[in-house]
Amino acid sequence: MRRFLPDGFTLSLVLTVLLASLLPCRGAVANVFEIATDLAIALLFFLHGAKLPREAVLAGMKNWRLHATVLASTFVLFPVLGLVLRPVLAPLVTPDLYLGILFLCTLPSTVQSSIAFTSIARGNVPAAVVAASASSLLGIFISPLLVGLLIAGTGHGGMSWHSVGAIVVQLFIPFAAGQIAQHWIGGWVRAHARLLSFVDRGSILLVVYTAFSAAVLQGLWHRLPPPVLGGLVVANVVLLALALLATRYGSRALGFSREDEITIVFCGSKKSLAAGVPIAKVLFAGHPLGMIVLPIMLFHQIQLMVCAVLARRYASRTS
Repeated sequence: MRRFLPDGFTLSLVLTVLLASLLPCRGAVANVFEIATDLAIALLFFLHGAKLPREAVLAGMKNWRLHATVLASTFVLFPVLGLVLRPVLAPLVTPDLYLGILFLCTLPSTVQSSIAFTSIARGNVPAAVVAASASSLLGIFISPLLVGLLIAGTGHGGMSWHSVGAIVVQLFIPFAAGQIAQHWIGGWVRAHARLLSFVDRGSILLVVYTAFSAAVLQGLWHRLPPPVLGGLVVANVVLLALALLATRYGSRALGFSREDEITIVFCGSKKSLAAGVPIAKVLFAGHPLGMIVLPIMLFHQIQLMVCAVLARRYASRTS
């Protein structure tokens, strides 16, 4: 039963939401948290840039069909599902939560957990490293563009030049600086993975606390009754199930090996909370951010539980 229990980070997220609900930050304190959050996000993307080895990416580009399939699932299949399923998903949630679902569909794949589950399932780990890393890098550019396209018809506007500039300044420039500094500090960053994990999770918790503090002050829990929360869980389960089925049987139809199929399933069906929360903070500055990030927070835990079971099942069949 341990595989179905939430991990330590998920518990931290729950406690952070609870803290924001009981003690929301406001006024000058909220401004301090905003500044701290911006700095933490910049440091996070700098460290990701310093960690990502260019040599591994170049070496893994040979398996271009696999990488193209993963990117198509991440940045084409998911957005299409979000739009096509609107008549089914939108009635289950509020308009702001459905906007969060569309945002979820635009996000890149995870890195650490995609690689970990591929390894457990005995898939193509080197390809998973490249596919997940490429998805994370390209997501800095593709996700904001997809957000602009998907929300254009929802009454929330589209991409603005201010948003583009904010993405470049807060996300891309720190990442590029990390890539430049990789020659000097890349080995040190990779050897101190705990530091990156601390910054990774700490920045997410900061954004979640400030976002939910503002949402609570705006009456979040009065606008989120239990049936709506249950509808959001159902919507997330439907999206994940369809993505898992599409990547599994799609990879088989395209003639991939079993090892490559495993990589495509775990890299092409997942969404990154680590990338999603910072991008949401930049793109949805004037919107109820708590509602926007709630879908990806729930999707994060659901995908971990489901993929843990699926990885062990794959492993048992190849033993």
